[in-house]
Amino acid sequence: MRRLINQHPGRAAGLALGVLPFIALLFVYVIASQLRLADNAGDKLLPSLGTIAETFHSYAFEEDRRSGQVLFWADTWASLKRIGAALAISATLALLLAVCIGVIPRARALLSPLLNTVAMIPPLAVLPILFIVLGLEETSKIALIVIGVAPCVARDLALRVAELPREQIIKAQTLGASTWQLILRVVLPQLWPRLIDALRLSMGSAWLFLIAAEAIASTQGLGYRIFLVRRYLAMDVILPYVVWITLLALLADFALRTLRMHAFRWAEPER
Repeated sequence: MRRLINQHPGRAAGLALGVLPFIALLFVYVIASQLRLADNAGDKLLPSLGTIAETFHSYAFEEDRRSGQVLFWADTWASLKRIGAALAISATLALLLAVCIGVIPRARALLSPLLNTVAMIPPLAVLPILFIVLGLEETSKIALIVIGVAPCVARDLALRVAELPREQIIKAQTLGASTWQLILRVVLPQLWPRLIDALRLSMGSAWLFLIAAEAIASTQGLGYRIFLVRRYLAMDVILPYVVWITLLALLADFALRTLRMHAFRWAEPER
């Protein structure tokens, strides 16, 4: 008898199985929408796919009368700039902190308690403080994402440094490696794949903090648009924006995964 644990789907079957839940969800939505619209043609909770397509076309391909911009792409560009800058800053800070804490004992004693404490602070709780101190412009929004992402990534990388075989450190020092050579030749090469993994795992949180910041104080952005139209129950706007945010996060995850696979093939797990 062949066990389930040994039954591996082929490539085509695996793709079909992966797509099947999405088709089922779409089917359920269409049926539920038709049932609600049959009872009330003006229902806004579950608009038809045709209504969603029309609204999306107006937002993505027609200029707004007030601003003269195509709102969908203007919002996308505003959000991507913020989250891109925040993730770049977070990755840089996390890498620097992790190397210092993981390699230099005095730096570990100085910075590790502070990092562990900051990582426990709920980022959304400090959002009002950021708006007061940094203002309502881009700096406060980027800072929120950095505060939410960088400490967690830094802790993860620091743990990776602590997991490095002690023999590598001792052998490098025996061969005359200085602290900088040890960092550059032994520690950093093994941290790059872990950094990519940590950023992938933090992607959802980064989008959450971005949308929260845009919802409270912004004039552009995907989160701003969602919370702007919610007062009108405009689900035909909200749903495409939510799907688009999800697609952007998936594309970013795919790009990072592809980078890791090609740039650090030696770190890929055996399958």
